[in-house]
Amino acid sequence: MDDFGFGDFDFFSVLRSELDAYAGLLVGLTKDDLDRQVAACAPWTLYELTDHLGNGNLWATTAVQEGHGRNDQERTAPHDPASLHTWFLSTVDQITTALDADAGTEAWTFSSLMPRTVGFWQRRRAHETRMHRWDAQNALGTAEALDPPFAADAVTEVFELFAPRMVKRGLAAEPQTALKLNATDVGRSWTYGPGEPVSEVAGAASDLALLLWNRIGLDAAGLTWTGDRAAGERVVKAPLVP
Repeated sequence: MDDFGFGDFDFFSVLRSELDAYAGLLVGLTKDDLDRQVAACAPWTLYELTDHLGNGNLWATTAVQEGHGRNDQERTAPHDPASLHTWFLSTVDQITTALDADAGTEAWTFSSLMPRTVGFWQRRRAHETRMHRWDAQNALGTAEALDPPFAADAVTEVFELFAPRMVKRGLAAEPQTALKLNATDVGRSWTYGPGEPVSEVAGAASDLALLLWNRIGLDAAGLTWTGDRAAGERVVKAPLVP
């Protein structure tokens, strides 16, 4: 059956840990390292990915502290590797200060589909940072699977927030058939689309999350398709995320 919900996560703690882990990846990198392509975010380089993540931290800080979604704080990150690391840490300090509050505290968010609270940002930025840490590690040849329970929540977030938002914004059509996703390592499943599923894709929660976020392909080794695969692939390609 479908299993939606926030789960038993301290998203703020996860966010802090993921921000620290991403910052750690930047230590000792060279200019050539920062020029590496980030495949899932093409044509971005690792430098541009870091600039994006750091400015996202500033954006979320503004959303909570000033109550709007304008990118008034956006800054161009320095290109020097050491200076980039220092700059990124400054954005970490700002977002962790802003989000160190009760999850139920009111805040501006970019969607009415979820509660407009600090908790929204704690969760969203935790997933954003973890996915981009995977991107950075992948560019450096050291990608690690997502933690299974957290990856399952990433799948849930796609269907709670992003897939319906893409439809609402006219960027994707409503699915014509239903796809079931089965996370074999955590015993959870999700169905997206009308009626009974005509297709199913099964795999580790990490692989399902990476699939939905277009980090791995439909033919990835960890995925098993059953039923009308073509219909299932059309659901995934809708697109489901920005």
